[in-house]
Amino acid sequence: MSLIVQKFGGTSVSDAQKIKRAAQRVAQAHKEGNQVVVVVSAMGDTTDELFGLAHQITERPSAREMDMLVSTGEQISIALMAMAIHALGYEAISFTGGQVGIVTDSRHTKARIMKIDTKKIREELDKGRVVVVAGYQGIDAYNNITTLGRGGSDATAVALAAILKADMCDIFTDVAGIYTADPRVVPDASKLERISYDELLELASLGAQVMQARSVEFAKKYNVPFRVRPSYNDSEGTLVCQEAKDMEDIVVSGAAVTRDEAKITLRGVPDRPGVAARLFGELARCNINVDVIIQNIGSHGMTDITFTVPKGDLQEAMEATRKMKEELQAQEVSADSKIAKLSVVGIGMRSHCGVAEKMFSALAQEGVNIQMISTSEIKISCVIDESQAERALKAVHRAFELHKVGEKTGARG
Repeated sequence: MSLIVQKFGGTSVSDAQKIKRAAQRVAQAHKEGNQVVVVVSAMGDTTDELFGLAHQITERPSAREMDMLVSTGEQISIALMAMAIHALGYEAISFTGGQVGIVTDSRHTKARIMKIDTKKIREELDKGRVVVVAGYQGIDAYNNITTLGRGGSDATAVALAAILKADMCDIFTDVAGIYTADPRVVPDASKLERISYDELLELASLGAQVMQARSVEFAKKYNVPFRVRPSYNDSEGTLVCQEAKDMEDIVVSGAAVTRDEAKITLRGVPDRPGVAARLFGELARCNINVDVIIQNIGSHGMTDITFTVPKGDLQEAMEATRKMKEELQAQEVSADSKIAKLSVVGIGMRSHCGVAEKMFSALAQEGVNIQMISTSEIKISCVIDESQAERALKAVHRAFELHKVGEKTGARG
């Protein structure tokens, strides 16, 4: 008997018919003799609608009350999913994150899973029931409801698969798998048959809206194999697994664009030790993640610092930076929310040269100006003007012939 975790995203359970279709997939897995744990997101746009409702009440709602509000979406989904499984003649029981023992830290709207008590899940599985769990949520040590951030249902599914030592974790979504780029933007994007944790982790953190980055990080840490699969057919989708040596044959395996960041520049900063530590220490105390950072070479005892933050944190980040402007006696602070970050990713970069030159040449030919550059061992990212994002993505996808990559991953898989 195998233990399988199946996760269904919001688009896969957006109405009653889709919930019934998902339930049939669950029932089939159970009928084949598997123990099945199902993780479900809120239906369709429910979470966005709840966020919008909160902001009709106040511009800056309490993070704790936001968690209390948006967690209700998953509670609706799990009850309906359990009912749909019952209607097919199988036993099922639904649980919220708190009921099933998912304990997180207390960072509301951005909580991290600390531990999971699997006793209740195993008891129900041993009774022959399908266990349906609300994704995206848990409780902290004080019994407050918490949520795991956008895409948090992925984190729930992967964490459960890890702690239960599941044989497979299937992430069902409205796309056929993981592509070399967003197929809605790049029509000739190619579906990958296989991708490494590291590559997907980079792509997920860079705007590829397939998996939450923290979920992939968790899967890598605990070696949880999982597949990103379509909910509308029986395709195997894309397998995400440990890196294999032959994967390095593909220099670049994907490209992504995110418009979810904003740029802040602090000008005329005293060029002395400890200034950057104080600035970014203040941002860290505000629980704001900083991505790309550039500090200019000092001149006449002054320098400029530019960095990017999540667009949703821009207002709070600007408040913190203005505070530090006064403390550091800097000259000026400004922000730009009309930026995009374009990235190419591939573990083959470790053993191949010329990737940066090819990327920058492709952008130059399209007349795209690069504002900031960030690199890692398997990634190159450029901050560009938001209005040029789609054109730039198509240009680098074409330059690296990514439309052919899916064929190569299929051949080696």
